[in-house]
Amino acid sequence: MDLKGKNIILGVCGGIAAYKVCDIIRGLVKLGANAECILTNNGSKFITPLTLQTLSKNKVYQNMFEEPAAWEIEHISLAKKADLIIVVPATADMMSRLACGRADDLLSVTVLASKAKILICPAMNTNMLQHRATQINISTLKSYEYKFVMPENGELACGDIGDGRLASVENIISAIVKELS
Repeated sequence: MDLKGKNIILGVCGGIAAYKVCDIIRGLVKLGANAECILTNNGSKFITPLTLQTLSKNKVYQNMFEEPAAWEIEHISLAKKADLIIVVPATADMMSRLACGRADDLLSVTVLASKAKILICPAMNTNMLQHRATQINISTLKSYEYKFVMPENGELACGDIGDGRLASVENIISAIVKELS
């Protein structure tokens, strides 16, 4: 497996599984990929920009209206250089935003502006995952040709047992390699 020269944007959303993004970044960098992160406001409640920056060796993007170091429209430049955008952990809220075409934060506007492949890795409580609205949003995103690494069955942060646990790091990295092969 080799991802040398591939640009991967990781959209990190606000879920407890955000800590697993650290291992995903490590794996991608080890395979030669350039990994850059867009951290949502809620994502920053679970993991810090400094952690993501240290592991990826790249700036972490958070604010759609932040003054760029060089003149560029960040969401457009990120969208153009991405070979793949992975949303991990994809929350019910972010999937709803993407399914509706909302563009009110840096991650959603970057996804809308990109022609790159999109990989969604949901993680949430079983009841949220199984809710009809979430299932409709997943179907809608699949109709946009977004790919999914669906969550696994297991113990969730709330103590429940069921579907919703973020897929294993190995499965996510394998899906990334497959998408970029």
